[in-house]
Amino acid sequence: MTATISLPSMFEDRSPSPYPRLSLAPVGSAPALLDGAWWPRSRDLEAELPSLLAVLDPLWGRITRVAVNPVHWPTVPRKVSVAGHVVKVGWFLTEQDPHEMLLLSYRVGRWNLLVVPPQTTPGSATWLMAAASDPLGMSTASRLMEEATFLRTVAETDRAVEAVWDSEGGHMVRDPASRPRNPAVTADERILTVAGVTPVGRPDVPADAPDPPPI
Repeated sequence: MTATISLPSMFEDRSPSPYPRLSLAPVGSAPALLDGAWWPRSRDLEAELPSLLAVLDPLWGRITRVAVNPVHWPTVPRKVSVAGHVVKVGWFLTEQDPHEMLLLSYRVGRWNLLVVPPQTTPGSATWLMAAASDPLGMSTASRLMEEATFLRTVAETDRAVEAVWDSEGGHMVRDPASRPRNPAVTADERILTVAGVTPVGRPDVPADAPDPPPI
């Protein structure tokens, strides 16, 4: 099974990053359309790729080629240096899902990662990474992005209609028959509740293991 971390740990403020940036399907799982998800900090591919590949090389064998759809990457470098070797980078415009990255290893094979947009909120990113690393998942990267947008819309709408303001006292009132809710709960946390998702991390590391190097 994919390793999990608790929700409080997911949202606490700790350095270098309070949020997981990489989620991979369990080793040996049934083939799916996606092998996991990566949440880069920016759209600077040359700057972001080395740290990702440095983590993947020991898991998947040395990555030799990477391909992306350039629609979301302002600049696609021809190659990047990773731990003493060169990785070639290419692109496909019509043949490749714009939210997907293809990785090839000379020793093992190929993988497809959903690329979570850097500006994505933590709740949506957590759901996307969990869905993309589901060994039974059969959704494309673009389809998962559409579903994440829908979930966020539902969560934000739910938060907006939950509270009703008393026209006289100016304070928040609730339906006495309903379960008490916390108005401070964010749309991000509602997404995880609605989707029933537990934040995920590296599949080969126990849940209580020290954090891996930042991605």
